[in-house]
Amino acid sequence: MSKNYLDFKRSSKFPFMRDVVIDKIYDKAKKNKDIFFSTPDMGAPALDEFRKNLPKQFVHCGISEQQMISFAGGLALMKKKIFCYAMAPFINSRCYEQIKCSISAMDLNVNLIAVGVGIGYADAGPTHYSTEDICIMKVFPNITIYTPSDDISSNIITEKKIKKDHFNYLRLDRDALPTIYKKTNFNFEKGYNFLNKKKNKICIITCGYLTHKALRICKDLHHKVDVIDLFRIKPFPKSLVSQLKNYKEIISIEEQLAAGGFGASIQEELSNNNVKNKVKKFCLDDKYYFENGGRDYLHNKYGLSSEKIIRYIKNK
Repeated sequence: MSKNYLDFKRSSKFPFMRDVVIDKIYDKAKKNKDIFFSTPDMGAPALDEFRKNLPKQFVHCGISEQQMISFAGGLALMKKKIFCYAMAPFINSRCYEQIKCSISAMDLNVNLIAVGVGIGYADAGPTHYSTEDICIMKVFPNITIYTPSDDISSNIITEKKIKKDHFNYLRLDRDALPTIYKKTNFNFEKGYNFLNKKKNKICIITCGYLTHKALRICKDLHHKVDVIDLFRIKPFPKSLVSQLKNYKEIISIEEQLAAGGFGASIQEELSNNNVKNKVKKFCLDDKYYFENGGRDYLHNKYGLSSEKIIRYIKNK
């Protein structure tokens, strides 16, 4: 059993999701003057080209995310397509009232892009964690929430978002993650994909960064668990409910607090459809940790280690 289930580090070997997404929007904006991009961030190299070559479509809002959201609502009322990009906690929890009143209540075509979801900014502490964002964002009417797990899924989701007028929330990981998909096997419309389907009695369901962890666990268990990448948590894919009925136990893995998070969303949807299959949630403890030791260290502290999940499955 390998010690490191995510045997990759922050490296240029794999493309960063943020760069894939920003580059895609930039390419479309060059051909469409109604596409705008707003951010308080100046730290992504992909932003430099956008700001330099399309200055009339690029708005740097400063450290004023609430104003960015209200400004985006105004542009949407003018029939512009606006993308707002910021570190995860500062674009959701900081802007709750503005998102509610300036976007969701009016069902406007605004795209929010959060980078560093979960504990992606593990080295920065709880102020920079986004461990409640699914709970915060899913309550808004009219919203669609996506969590890609690699560059291919990020690219396809962004392409589809540009074509459709809707209120979207895109959750990006901070790290450059290995490629999982090919362009031909990522089913956008369905909202989820099976990454291992062997008709096992147990399945792991997760998204984003933790999809890679689930695949490592699956490999160490000799593929005796199925793995589902649920990249669209809202609206919840209706066809997935019938798929989940087939499992004796469903294991969800998330970097979210338990209340209202990823696993809770699955439980809620199953309950609404009278599905009584057991859901075991591996999520974050109901507390904040002010220790710094990196993401793997925090997974151990929060009870999310691969070893713990594997032991649980083996004892079934």
